[in-house]
Amino acid sequence: MASETISLSQEQALDLHLEKSGVETQRLLNHPVGLFVLFFTEMWERFSYYGMRALLVLFLVSEASKGGWEWTRPEALSLYGWYTGLVYLTPIVGGFIADKLTGYRKAVIIGALVMTCGHASMAMEGISTNFFYLGLVLMMVGNGLFKPNISSMVGKLYPLTSDKKHAAYTIFYMGINSGAFLGILMCGYVGEKIGWHWGFGLAGIFMFFGMLQFYFGQKIFGVIGGLVNNKNKDTQNTEEVLPKKVENQRLLVIFILSLFTVFFWMVFEQAGGSMTIFAKDYTLRVLDGSSSTIFKWADAALTIFPLLAVSVVLFGLAKKLFAKYPATIIFTALSFIIIWGLAIWKVQKEFTAVNTEVPASWFGILNSFFIVSLAPFFSKLWETKFNPSGPAKFGMGLVFVGLGFAGLAYGGRDIAAGASVAQVSMFWLIFAYFFHTVGELCVSPVGLSYVSQLSPVKYVGLMFGVWFTCTAIGNWLAGASGSLIDKISTEYSISTFFLIFTILPIAVGLIAFALTPLLRKWMHGVH
Repeated sequence: MASETISLSQEQALDLHLEKSGVETQRLLNHPVGLFVLFFTEMWERFSYYGMRALLVLFLVSEASKGGWEWTRPEALSLYGWYTGLVYLTPIVGGFIADKLTGYRKAVIIGALVMTCGHASMAMEGISTNFFYLGLVLMMVGNGLFKPNISSMVGKLYPLTSDKKHAAYTIFYMGINSGAFLGILMCGYVGEKIGWHWGFGLAGIFMFFGMLQFYFGQKIFGVIGGLVNNKNKDTQNTEEVLPKKVENQRLLVIFILSLFTVFFWMVFEQAGGSMTIFAKDYTLRVLDGSSSTIFKWADAALTIFPLLAVSVVLFGLAKKLFAKYPATIIFTALSFIIIWGLAIWKVQKEFTAVNTEVPASWFGILNSFFIVSLAPFFSKLWETKFNPSGPAKFGMGLVFVGLGFAGLAYGGRDIAAGASVAQVSMFWLIFAYFFHTVGELCVSPVGLSYVSQLSPVKYVGLMFGVWFTCTAIGNWLAGASGSLIDKISTEYSISTFFLIFTILPIAVGLIAFALTPLLRKWMHGVH
């Protein structure tokens, strides 16, 4: 009976919060319908970002005869590192602009529009190379306005102490990974099989639809995300008074965990860089016989079933909102009609093709697939007695990502020094992505949570800035270190190159384990 009373009071608190904020009170899956408008907006933004990222390095290194720019691998991976690094720096500025000038909602809309223009500009790279570079700049600026502010709106839908926030962010996280999965799958396929500019343009089309469905659904959010709302201080957000020593030690924990993230993202973000090169040039991707048949059916299932799942969510949202917000549902439905058409065309094209060649970008979907598959298990695992502290989880994440590269080092052991092409089994890339995803599930979901829990209220913004800066440095280092692939594989071997990315994170992970007792002490009760 007690649990029912608590549940009832929480539901009443949520209703009261929504009514007070002027937010649409209808529910879907026992959450405010506004959450699912944010879900689809974020889904299409991630579709556009990861769809473009999947093509970036492949486009730059591909032969001019195939429409690429024929850059060297070091040049392509260096640009990749600068781009992904700056993408994580611009949200610091974007969050400040939203707080002081625009509010969350306008920042999201402006950011989405700027990113749409960025994709359109990249699609015109054949007219002038300047359009390509302009597109990258617009993508970085738009992401800075969009990314931090749509995530903030998710939390604002719930009372400060609501237990439903965790579930809400889990649903939102599924939107992120659904978009990343579909973006890499569709944009990667179109870019590699049809033309690079078509892939870049396709990413922009769905960003545009995401912007439209959010724009026409703004009234759903009441005052949430408006500039006046952002300026009002939350009277519930009272700061705990802490001794100076406790405050300083907690800040030191954030700083140390931030340093660990530099190494994690430096290694993990090889996915869009050196691992993409490995998929393109060193992996056996031309299949025949039973291998071809198995891949075609697996690829068809991976294309259709995720689309079915998110289509069911859209149908539920449409039943709730169409009468009051028809434009939002119409534009979202139109985007789904297009994506379903593309999915059916892709599956039909593959089944009727004489030869089966797995696109190099295809392997990028594995991370999102494994996240969606494994996230429920890890969520339940952390609720059991086996729920390590934050520093221990960071150690686990670093070790797992190192194990993934151990598989690539082993798989490439027979590739001769200096070899520019090889035919390694696809299994090793699948192996690597599996362990990298396990590592990500240990690190990524808990990192931002610890920053918010350990930071004094007056330093929260600064500490998030430190966190994102370290993430940006890690992404830049991923490109810088990945650009050494030719140098190391020529002087030693590509197996040696991946062995470096095996040893480094495992060594840092062991340091994290060694520091765990001290860091737990300095966290002063925050688990």
